[in-house]
Formats: sequence, C-alpha cells, structure tokens
Amino acid sequence: MNIFVANLNFKVQDEELREIFEAYGEVESAKIINDRSTGRSKGFGFVEMANADEANAAINALNNSEADGRNLVVKVAEERKTEERRFTGNRRPPKKY
Repeated sequence: MNIFVANLNFKVQDEELREIFEAYGEVESAKIINDRSTGRSKGFGFVEMANADEANAAINALNNSEADGRNLVVKVAEERKTEERRFTGNRRPPKKY
C-alpha cells in the first residue's frame, strides 16, 4: 500500500521516515519529495508497505501525531493524475486537432 505523509519537518530524510513507519511493519520504501531546483524537501513524502493491515495500523496511529514539532498528515496515497499535471506552468498544452 502506498501511503502519503505530509507536514513533515523539512529536515526529515528518507531513512528517518522509514524508521517512523517500521514500528508498524515492514517498509518496502520511504521517499521524501525534494524540490527539483533547490534540492530542499517539500515537506511531504511517500511510504510503501506490503502488508495492508500493517499499513492501515500505521495510518491510524500516525495521522495527526506529532513528529519533530509538527502534526503529521498520513493517508492512503491517491493515484497520480499525469494528464492533468503534465501541462502546467509556462508550457503550452499540445494543440488538439
């Protein structure tokens, strides 16, 4: 199960995020999302857990809990909507014929 984790302290690294969730079960991956231009944390990340029961236990226990002075937001990650996000910013969307 893919888990979205937000409101993280900007100093939290991948390994620290993994350790928080390992208390609830096996963590396949933990990744903090960084800004492409600055390399700094965006304050959110994703954790992948194989066992759904362990993942749900982690979500229930950690959502709205405090870590490094911040209340975490922890929930099941939604599927990424690539079509909607693909053409944002200064780029023009392709012409539709």
